[in-house]
Amino acid sequence: MNEAASPGALGAGRSLDLSRVRTIEGIDVRGKRVLVRVDFNVPIENGLVADATRLERVLPTIARLAGAGAKVVVLSHLGRPKEGPAADTSLRPVALKMRELMPGTKVHFIGDCVGEEARRGVAALKPGEVAVLENVRFYPGEVKNDPQFAKRLAEHGDLYVGDAFSSAHRAHASIEAIADLLPAYAGLLMMAEIAALGRALENPERPVMAIVGGAKVSTKIEVLTHLVTRMDLLVVGGGMANTFLLAQGMKVGASLCEPDLVATAKDIMARAERAGCEIVLPSDVVIAKELKEGVDWRVCPVGEVPDDALILDLGPDSVDALKRRLATIRTLLWNGPFGAIETAPFGEATYALAREVARLTKAGKLVSVAGGGDTVRALNAAGAASGFTYVSTAGGAFLEWLGGHELPAVRALVRSGTRSAP
Repeated sequence: MNEAASPGALGAGRSLDLSRVRTIEGIDVRGKRVLVRVDFNVPIENGLVADATRLERVLPTIARLAGAGAKVVVLSHLGRPKEGPAADTSLRPVALKMRELMPGTKVHFIGDCVGEEARRGVAALKPGEVAVLENVRFYPGEVKNDPQFAKRLAEHGDLYVGDAFSSAHRAHASIEAIADLLPAYAGLLMMAEIAALGRALENPERPVMAIVGGAKVSTKIEVLTHLVTRMDLLVVGGGMANTFLLAQGMKVGASLCEPDLVATAKDIMARAERAGCEIVLPSDVVIAKELKEGVDWRVCPVGEVPDDALILDLGPDSVDALKRRLATIRTLLWNGPFGAIETAPFGEATYALAREVARLTKAGKLVSVAGGGDTVRALNAAGAASGFTYVSTAGGAFLEWLGGHELPAVRALVRSGTRSAP
């Protein structure tokens, strides 16, 4: 088995000292302007927020600060506006939704994030009130990590709180550069994400297993390469498993796979063997002639997939084998589904295993951490998300962390804590 990671590290090749990250616990914010960077990049439909999950996840930080008498100034992006302000990427609908979610708090919307309108709006804030500034990406300095733009944003605050873990992989002005200009702290959501990933990846209770699913190996090469040095077992699922099966000399029919990455899959398997990590692949699969609802399907062993068939999910033997594996481990990290969950009935393996993980977690037998958009949707569809130890709403940042990379937002908070340490 792999040896446990050293506490405080952020994975192979990472050496950030997380003990340097300061949190908002116990700090005096009464009467102070506190800039809070969140990720309110939410779907907007017909001028309304269609999914408020990301708003709800950051509410504890905003409510804690407002309740302590801070003048809370919220920074966020929405979408990828290309030519300045645009109505379809305005944060106005988000501010309106925040008013609904915080009925006892005055929530203002300010139609700019820098300049005179923003200055006046922030100056008018009273302790305990919240202002949502307009989309920071309306200015090119945001994505360029421009220190001058960061300085203009910093003028609105006395303190900075980073609480946008799902954007933590972006080296942008309101995420990284600004943390060098103000005393910087991590919000409650940021710390929860860091703690959950640390518990599953950096210093887990062993044995530890990772499930990595999804369509293509090419999107997760770094994740797989890194995880085989950290995990005791690595379960490869989804279309990615087909490429690994092909690398073992098995036919995968007309299934989604990447023949040009067979050598990469072989290299990952060799790395896993050297590291003492067992790679787990399916033994049987669900196949069909095409991917659509109502299509005829059947189960077959992995070595007997017809040339014209598509592998669309795990078979029952594979599911049962993974359930037995789950009973032997203490920590699970999950990213990506096993099958084509968007089309019934090819999400059944993912749902069955998600429910088993939730059961074991609730019984106190397993620490389970999951993340990624498709994964969260699958866990919700299975009714299992609430049973996991922690479910991250982050996508890109979650994968970057799994791939062994330092995240600019976390790096900036560590740097600020180091600089300001007594």
